[in-house]
Amino acid sequence: MLDAPKSERVKGVARLQQKDARFETGLFLLEGPQGLKELAKQPELAQEVFATTAALDKYEELFDALYEADVPIIEVSDLVMDKLADTKTPQGVVAVVSQFDVTLGELLESGPQLIAILDQARDPGNGGTVLRAADAAGADAVIFTTDSVDLYNPKLVRSTAGSILHVPCVIEQDPKELIAALKAAGIQVFAASAGGKLITEMGEQLSKPTAWIFGNEAHGVSEEMLEMADEIVALPIYGAAESLNLATAASVCLYASAFEMQRNR
Repeated sequence: MLDAPKSERVKGVARLQQKDARFETGLFLLEGPQGLKELAKQPELAQEVFATTAALDKYEELFDALYEADVPIIEVSDLVMDKLADTKTPQGVVAVVSQFDVTLGELLESGPQLIAILDQARDPGNGGTVLRAADAAGADAVIFTTDSVDLYNPKLVRSTAGSILHVPCVIEQDPKELIAALKAAGIQVFAASAGGKLITEMGEQLSKPTAWIFGNEAHGVSEEMLEMADEIVALPIYGAAESLNLATAASVCLYASAFEMQRNR
């Protein structure tokens, strides 16, 4: 059992909570049983897994799948888990996982039909929730522009509830180059923003290959991105709320496209 929270081994793994360490190593931390469940389906991504005695007993079947794939599993004390985990009340499992973002070229070669773009979105919870919504709506990818939250931020990873392992992601994209490449690939680009055409009036236009741009939590989609979009699209507000938050708006837009795409197949 690994039971020395101040050991160099533990410190090295805990450093992956920091962006610079993740960048240097190409690794990130996947915490909790939901992440473990999805990782058991893709064990080739796992470098090693740290777990408390209680977690090893509670999630025995999941660990068996990782054992069979020859993934190293290290039993640790609760004090070590406290050091490795990013949460205040750890659930007893932290995996070290290889980063798996794809290039824009690789994505476009696959012929994507529905894409979510995060434009300078900074909140990791929102970023993860958008990724989870994209997964649920059957989107083909999530793209993060330059200055957006780090895909491998521990809070973002947790808030995806395992969806980070399902949806291809492209990171650090220059807005101008990104939009140009999408349009060249025949993908229409919509910016979700107030004052645009109501989504309820879009109809079959939503059934075509589409990339949705969702903007910064406080300032919305940047002027640069708005100017490059094929269409600015707004969600109707029927009640007294001034607006919807980023993740909620993204969920509605992605599902509206997914519904039309399914209906017009």
